[in-house]
Amino acid sequence: MGIFKEFKEFAVKGNMIDMAVGIIIGASFNKVIDVLVKKVMMPPLSLMTNGLKFQDKSFVLRDKVTDASGQLISEEIAIGYGALIEAATDFLVIGFTIFMMLKFLNRIREKAHDPKNKTVKTPKDIELLSQLTDLMKEQNELLKKEK
Repeated sequence: MGIFKEFKEFAVKGNMIDMAVGIIIGASFNKVIDVLVKKVMMPPLSLMTNGLKFQDKSFVLRDKVTDASGQLISEEIAIGYGALIEAATDFLVIGFTIFMMLKFLNRIREKAHDPKNKTVKTPKDIELLSQLTDLMKEQNELLKKEK
């Protein structure tokens, strides 16, 4: 019964739901970034390099070997540096996009936590802390005047 109660508290507090939402959004975000890199960024790069497709680029260590009848004896062994270029581009785009999103979200959070900013509703705990701080400042001013 203790495990069920712990699980219920875990699910109700939102940890599980937040995690599920994050995973779903992350999977969708991955699809968007994949399309952004492969369909938006790589074609202009390919055009600037006279139609070079990075995904197909590799450094061949050993060519494939076939016999006289065309039967494959051994496959080609190659280092696919083009795939590395695409993966690095994916990484840079993902990293920059996440950086920009976090920067935007932090700016919104800062506005929400600024009790003097009336355009955004301040959370109750921040508002109460701000009132306490103001009261302490006022009290300190009064004490300084009495001395």
